[in-house]
Amino acid sequence: MKTILLGSQSPRRKHLLKASGLKFKTVKIVCDESFPKEMSTGKVAEFLAIQKSNAYKSNINNNILITADTIVCLDNKIINKPKDENNAFDILSDLSGKMHLVNTGVCIRSSKRMISFTETSKVFFKELTNEQIWFYIKNYKPFDKAGAYGIQDWIGLTGISRIEGDYFNIMGLPINKVYEWIVSGNF
Repeated sequence: MKTILLGSQSPRRKHLLKASGLKFKTVKIVCDESFPKEMSTGKVAEFLAIQKSNAYKSNINNNILITADTIVCLDNKIINKPKDENNAFDILSDLSGKMHLVNTGVCIRSSKRMISFTETSKVFFKELTNEQIWFYIKNYKPFDKAGAYGIQDWIGLTGISRIEGDYFNIMGLPINKVYEWIVSGNF
C-alpha cells in the first residue's frame, strides 16, 4: 500500500482522514496562494489545491499526495480567514441570515496520476444577534477558519438552519470522495 501524504496542517483535515481509517503522514507545503483576479470564485479552491500539490518538491515515489483548499463565498465574493476579532464580527454579521457557498478544491496525485475536483456546499445561517456573534468569537476564536466559523463548533450547532451538500466539505475536506478515489486503486 502506498503512503498517503496530507499536504495540510489543518486539524480538521487530519481528523477527517484519521476518522476514515486511512493511514497518512502530514507534510508541510509552502505555496503562493494567489490566483488570477479574473478567475471565477467557483474555480479558485481547486486552482489553489493544484498549486499546493505542484509546490511539493519532494519525490512522490510510491506515495499519494492530497492537497486541499477551502473558500467561503458570499454573493460571488471570497470571504477569507478573519484578521482579528473585529474582522470576524464583520464577516459573521455579513453571513447572518444569508446563504453562502463553501467550495473545497482537492488535488490527489501519485507518480502515475493526478486528479482534481471541487465540491460545493450551501450553508444557510439564521439571523444572529450581536451577542451570539461575540460569544462565538470570544469562546471559539475562529481565526484559522475561512468565513470565520467552523460548522462543527457552537455556531454550527445553533446558528445554521440547514445545509445542502456535503457536511464534511464544509469542515474542509469532502472525505467521501477523497476516500473513494484513494481506495479505488487507480493511484
